[in-house]
Amino acid sequence: QVQLVESGGGLVQPGGSLRLSCASSGSILRIYTMGWYRRAPGKQRELVALITSGGSTNYADSVKGRFTISRDNAKNTVYLQMNSLKPEDTAVYYCNADLSVRFTQRRNTYWGQGTQVTVSS
Repeated sequence: QVQLVESGGGLVQPGGSLRLSCASSGSILRIYTMGWYRRAPGKQRELVALITSGGSTNYADSVKGRFTISRDNAKNTVYLQMNSLKPEDTAVYYCNADLSVRFTQRRNTYWGQGTQVTVSS
């Protein structure tokens, strides 16, 4: 079984910072991509940042220059450093992993439960 566990969400004032972590565990053969998505109230889920096994990254325009995604391959963990947070960053943030499992070598996507990030004065 593969499981993604997120941490690091919380309440922060505008201009503050948070660091989200997502640790994947289980019989993982290879992680192709890991990323962060978010869903704000009344809005559709959107991609925030994505990182591939080769280290290439992709960011939503709204977070470029403020957020940084990184990964620790040894720990199968992805991070999202969020700086200069704005109220519009308030959302539930979801971790996603595109990976294959060891036994069947089957590739699939997995999601975390989500962690709340609230940016407010």
